Amino acid sequence: MAANGAVSDSGLIVSFGEMLIDFVPTVSGVSLAEAPGFLKAPGGAPANVAIAVARLGGKSAFVGKLGDDEFGHMLSGILKENGVNGDGINFDKGARTALAFVTLRADGDREFMFYRNPSADMLLKPEELNLELIRSAKVFHYGSISLIVEPCRSAHLKAMEVAKEAGALLSYDPNLRLPLWPSAEEAREQIKSIWDKAEVIKVSDVELEFLTGSDKIDDESAMSLWHPNLKLLLVTLGENGCKYYTKNFRGSVDAFHVNSVDTTGAGDSFIGALLCKVVHDHSIPEDEARLREVLKFANACGAITTTKKGAIPALPTETEVLSLLKPAPK
Repeated sequence: MAANGAVSDSGLIVSFGEMLIDFVPTVSGVSLAEAPGFLKAPGGAPANVAIAVARLGGKSAFVGKLGDDEFGHMLSGILKENGVNGDGINFDKGARTALAFVTLRADGDREFMFYRNPSADMLLKPEELNLELIRSAKVFHYGSISLIVEPCRSAHLKAMEVAKEAGALLSYDPNLRLPLWPSAEEAREQIKSIWDKAEVIKVSDVELEFLTGSDKIDDESAMSLWHPNLKLLLVTLGENGCKYYTKNFRGSVDAFHVNSVDTTGAGDSFIGALLCKVVHDHSIPEDEARLREVLKFANACGAITTTKKGAIPALPTETEVLSLLKPAPK
C-alpha cells in the first residue's frame, strides 16, 4: 500500500463500457405505448458506477465510446460535471449514442427497449483505448454488455488484460440485459467467458438464477459461481440486502428500508460504494468485520438511490449516506 499521503494519486477506479440515454416515461406503471411523454435520463451501468464513486469523494474515470452527436457530448459533459475523468472517452462520427426506452412498472421495476444498430459504444476498437489511463487504475470495473459484439468485445478483453498486468483489482458486474443478446445461451456463455478473471463479482438475485439455471437463491447456488481467483462474491437481494462470500467466511447484511420509487442505478451505487472503500485497501474482503461495515455503507448507498427517479440524480454523497447510517437523535 502507498503511504497515506499518496492516496490522492493512488486510488483511481476506472469504469469501462457503455453510457447511454434512458428515456423514462413521465408516468409510472404504463406500457411504452401508453406513456404520454418521456424524460431524458443519462445512464449505462459503468458510467453510473464512475459517477457514484466521484459523488462519494473517490477518484474515477470512464472508458468508452459515444456518438459524435448532441447526446454523446451531453453525456461526456455530465461525466465531467460530476468529477469523472473523461480522458478515456472516444467519439464515433458514424454511429449514434445508444438510447433505451424504459418502462417503470408500478412496483418501480423496469423493462427496456433498446436502440443500438449499432450504437457508438459497440464500435470501440482496441487501438482506441487510452492505455495510460487504464494502467493507472487501482480498480478496473466492467460489465458484460461490452462483450456482445466486436470490435468492442476485443477492446474490453484488451483493457482487462492491460489493467490486470498493471496490478489493478478487477471488478465485474454482469448487469444482464437479455434483450441485447442474440439468445439467453449466448448471454450465459459470454458472461461466463471472463468469469475467472475477476477478483470481485457482484450479481443480483435474478442474475444468480440466470447464471446457475437454478431457482434457488441459496449459498450452494452462489458458491457454484466461485472460482479460485475470486476474493469477494456479492449477491444483491434488493430490499433484502446482500449476501457475501469469500474464501474464509460468508454472511448477509440487511438492507435499509426506504420509500423506493425507482430502482434504476441502485446496484451501480452499491458497487461504486464498495469499490470506493476497497480501492484504498484490497485486503478488506479478508476482514469480515470491516467488510460488513463497508457493505452496510454500500447498502445505504443503494437504498438512497431508489428514493429518487433516475440513476445519476439519485446517487448519494457521503454526507447523505452517513445521515442514513446515523439517524438524527429523536
